[in-house]
Amino acid sequence: METKQINLKIDHIPVAVPEGTTVLEAARSAGIKIPTLCYLKDLNEIGACRICVVEVKGARSLMASCVYPVSEGMEVFTNTEAVRKSRRLTLELILSNHRMECLTCSRSGSCELQQLALEFGVDTVRYYTGRPQPQPETSTLHLVRDNSKCVLCRRCAAACRKTQEVGVIGPNDRGFQTHIGSAFDRDLNEVDCVSCGQCVVACPTGALTVKDDTQQVWAALADPTKHVVVGAAPSVRVQLGECFGMPVGTNVEGKMLTALRRLGFDKVFDVNHAADMTIMEEGTEFLHRLQEGGTLPLITSCSPGWVRYCEQHHPDMLSHVSTCKSPQQMFGSLVKSYYAEQAGIDPKDIFVVSIMPCTAKKYEVKREEQRMANGCMPVDVSLTTQELARMITAAGLMFTQLPDGEVDPMLGMASGAGVIFGATGGVMEAALRTVVEVVTNGEMKPLEFKQVRGMQGVKEASFELPGKTVRVCVASGLANAKQVLDGVKSGALQYDFIEFMGCPGGCVNGGGQPVQSAEIRSFTDVRGLRAAALYSQDQRMTYRKSHENPYVQKIYSDYLEKPGSHKAHALLHCTYAPQKKYRV
Repeated sequence: METKQINLKIDHIPVAVPEGTTVLEAARSAGIKIPTLCYLKDLNEIGACRICVVEVKGARSLMASCVYPVSEGMEVFTNTEAVRKSRRLTLELILSNHRMECLTCSRSGSCELQQLALEFGVDTVRYYTGRPQPQPETSTLHLVRDNSKCVLCRRCAAACRKTQEVGVIGPNDRGFQTHIGSAFDRDLNEVDCVSCGQCVVACPTGALTVKDDTQQVWAALADPTKHVVVGAAPSVRVQLGECFGMPVGTNVEGKMLTALRRLGFDKVFDVNHAADMTIMEEGTEFLHRLQEGGTLPLITSCSPGWVRYCEQHHPDMLSHVSTCKSPQQMFGSLVKSYYAEQAGIDPKDIFVVSIMPCTAKKYEVKREEQRMANGCMPVDVSLTTQELARMITAAGLMFTQLPDGEVDPMLGMASGAGVIFGATGGVMEAALRTVVEVVTNGEMKPLEFKQVRGMQGVKEASFELPGKTVRVCVASGLANAKQVLDGVKSGALQYDFIEFMGCPGGCVNGGGQPVQSAEIRSFTDVRGLRAAALYSQDQRMTYRKSHENPYVQKIYSDYLEKPGSHKAHALLHCTYAPQKKYRV
């Protein structure tokens, strides 16, 4: 059915848009930017901040354009004196109780409130009542929350409640006492926070920031007794360039490798390689369960945010979760075992740093069940993409001018299957490339499993194996994961293999990604552009299936015997257990 077109005028410009379009969206289609603060498309459309007000002919007051629908013959004015005066006054009132210490704020230069002040020419605040005192809440391993910088936009609460279904933060109290917090103002480590960081992604100011662990890495690099090894996750190479002004989705793998080497790391490996190892182990586990009558569906365990959510909210499903460690933890485990033996280095003298798009990885590296038989934790510090960018800047490296570098091959050479781990559906596709070929004993053509690609919240497909139809599902974002789990539990949904990613869109949209404003996130397919860059790299790879990676084959032949062996299980697998679920 064809959508009805609505004709209106915005600043005297004729505009035709589909019925149901908001004034904000209609204005953008006419090349007119209306400023916003609380608005995030499809997530937080509440008209609360009043920064986006416009005049509508015939209306008795200014209207919030982000929630006001267009109508036939409407006349809208976005830049009148009344509109400008209202927006400026609103901004001054927001700033009146904001801790304005921009020079020492990690969001300086990328703060949406700061940008609005520049756009509106606000260089003094008439209603400033004194500097609010810092209110840092640092109880978790992954973020710092400071309500003295909060503007009550509620974007964080919407991300936690709607996207992630966790809902551990929201507005408390009323009137001037309103503030964002957890139930009974508990610290975040006393509620069911899963460390996903989607609240950080949504925050327009410095009220929510990733906890900075770079000083630990600088100290290790300066310690002559430490052999410091680094590896970056698949999605980091298509995110990092954004921190240096490059277009969204630019693949900067070569420059990233050069930057890591110039920062002083002794070995520069790649977590893509560990992703290939994950496929070998997880694929073997799936085939064993499928052929031997094991617990199905098998659910992936790559996302620590998802795993923690399952432990807290769905402990009855833990028997379905793969015992494989995540690629990050497999990477560290191999560095402190296989690589340590090959290089003749005591594992206790090796300091492993991972670069991740994910804030939950900071929590994962501290999980006790990850500890290796030699007493070492696989990874010592997990940095986000944001933190790596700060290290590069602090070192004086002109990132955009760096030449392309190369990875150290022993734990760095990867297949295209490892590359696509960074996008939702990538783990599933990578696993299918190996599983289907192993079962059929033939080469897959075509190689791509495009049914599981894309940014939809839930995708499903089925594939024919000899004597068996394999039903698979891919879901990203914990609200979608809950929807699928509820269907599986009730029997309404039946699958053999499920990929869950804690963040919507997968790792390309992790909580530690580069900061992008609502202006970009609302009107640009950031996740899709980053994912497309990964699929493009996959197509150019020499090897596109994990089991074809010669360095993976060598590790098994020299060290682990075969996928799923006793030694592989001891090193690359773990068990998960129910966690305390806080009650309110």
